[in-house]
Formats: sequence, C-alpha cells, structure tokens
Amino acid sequence: MPDTDVAKRDEGKNVQAREETRASERYLKPPVDIIETADGLTVIVDIPGASKEAVDINVDKGVLTVSAPVSHCMPGRPIYAEFELAQYYRQFAMPETLDHEKAKAEFNNGVLILRSPLAAAAKPRKIEIKAG
Repeated sequence: MPDTDVAKRDEGKNVQAREETRASERYLKPPVDIIETADGLTVIVDIPGASKEAVDINVDKGVLTVSAPVSHCMPGRPIYAEFELAQYYRQFAMPETLDHEKAKAEFNNGVLILRSPLAAAAKPRKIEIKAG
C-alpha cells in the first residue's frame, strides 16, 4: 500500500484493553474484515446471535468500539454445545482522516457493515488551471 493509505498505522494512539482480571463477564472477539477503498473504510463484523437493537457502535478519541450482548434464549434443554455465547467486544484505532459524522451502519443476519467515508479535506482533488 502507498504511504497515503487511509489505514496507515498511527503509533501515537493506544487502544484501551478491558481489564480481564477484574471482569466477571467473558467477551468474544468477533472476526472482522477491514476494507480500504478510495472513498474510506468498510468494517465488516460477524456477530451472530446479536440483535440490531443491542449492537453498540461508537467512536471516541479515534477508537472505534463495537459491542453487542447476545441473547441466550433457546428453546429446550441444552445437551451439548460447541458454539459459545458471550458478549461481543472489539476495538480498533481509526485514522483521523475519516468523517465519523457521515458513517453508516447496516446490520443483517448477524453481520454488521460499517462504512466510514474519508473527510473532505483528506480526499484527493484535482485543481483546474484557468486560462488567463
């Protein structure tokens, strides 16, 4: 990727991790795909079992946080389970070149898609030469 990548790593930001020794809850780290386009970043998060109303997405001080509780109500009595249900929690340092005010999120079938466009000042633009 060129030096002008939107997703260029900013070493000055520290993503706060949850303190595991005192947390009584367990958290699952959902799988994520981050795709860079000319228009900005697209973040795709797999959070099966979460409901659209319960998903919490916020950006604070350049850190994107996605969290979602999972409903544990299943009919019948569980006998054997390989799929673990716990609250989803994930954080990412986001570039300052994104316009988070114009970000849009979609949630369908347990997949969250968050699109954050580039800020107008960060978009490349062509300057026309006027005759005269």
